[in-house]
Formats: sequence, structure tokens, C-alpha cells
Amino acid sequence: MKNINLKRVTLLVGAIAFAMFVYIIYESKMPSYLSSDPKACINCHAMNTQYATWQHSSHAQRATCVDCHLPTDSNISKYVAKSIDGWNHSVAFTLKTYDNTIKISDYGAERVQKNCISCHKSVTSTLVESADKYHNYDEQSDIEGGRKCWECHKSVPHGKVRGITTTPYNLGVKEK
Repeated sequence: MKNINLKRVTLLVGAIAFAMFVYIIYESKMPSYLSSDPKACINCHAMNTQYATWQHSSHAQRATCVDCHLPTDSNISKYVAKSIDGWNHSVAFTLKTYDNTIKISDYGAERVQKNCISCHKSVTSTLVESADKYHNYDEQSDIEGGRKCWECHKSVPHGKVRGITTTPYNLGVKEK
């Protein structure tokens, strides 16, 4: 008799745990993070400003969040970065440990810089050739490792202010 009750309790606890897991997946919209849809980035309200300002920028016509913020060399490195970012974001947003001014991590900044250079190859190669005339770059390494593109191009593509509560270029999220 004791064995039967123990089995029932075990099954009940397992079913409850499974139901909670399914609920968490549903409530967090977890499957959307496996896609490249930029709307996945606004599952959390903290990214609404970044999404809206991107949506009204020239980059919205050619690049999604994934194109700029994740590695583009392989699916493995893309999903590793998504996993790391997803973990960090879920911890920060759940525990509310993020600042009103959202700042990109060093790891994220590395990826964005690499993707800027990759997408704008013709411009960056011209910068290196004309460094002495326009940008004061001493060598290629300044572009690849020193200065970041957004040091000069601050408003690309998210506007000038990075705060959650300050949105001068946020014209609202466009429904499509």
C-alpha cells in the first residue's frame, strides 16, 4: 500500500513540475528566441525603445537585431551567443538588476563591431586607405580592435539616447 501511494505522489509531483515547465516556456515566449524575428527582442518591455528606434531607422530595411548583435559565421556560434545573452537577460530582467541606461556587454560589443565591419566592408576598407585624411586611424587594427564604429556613429540605429525612460527617437512600435 505504501509503495502505491509513493508512486502516485511521485507521478503527481512529476506532472506538476512538467506543467510548471510548460507554463514557463509558454509565459516567457521561449520558442520565439529560437527565431530571427526582431519582435522576440521586445518580449521584455525593457527593449521597446531599442526596437522602436531600430524600426524607424535605415537599418530596419536591411538588418534585423540578429544580423547586428549575433555572430554570423555559423549557427553554432549564433546559438551559443543567444544562450549566453538569453541567460544574462533573463537573470537581469527577472531580478531587475539592469540599469535604466542599457549598455552592451564587451562580448556583445565585439560581435556588433565585427558585424558592422563585415556589412560595411567597402566603407571600412576606404577608411583604412584614407585614414590620414578623414578618421585619424593609424592602421587597420584601430578599426578592428580600437575605436568602435558607434563612437562616431552614435545614433545608428537606436537613436542618441540609450535609456529606457528617455526616448527622443522613439516614435512608437509599428505594427505590421
